[in-house]
Amino acid sequence: MATVQPNHNFEPSTNSPLKRRCRHPRVEIVARDEDSEFVECMECREVFESSELRDMEIEDSFSSDA
Repeated sequence: MATVQPNHNFEPSTNSPLKRRCRHPRVEIVARDEDSEFVECMECREVFESSELRDMEIEDSFSSDA
């Protein structure tokens, strides 16, 4: 039976949030509730509530104005 050895040389990929922050340019709706909608980013695969995406866009517009 094969055993899995831990990889001690792990380096985060270039898509890792440790390297850069994904701006979620392409999202797809993955679930809906009565008052919520959840989307998945096609770039980083993060799932979050769609209202958070709007909040991120607002925050980005304020930080780019500064």
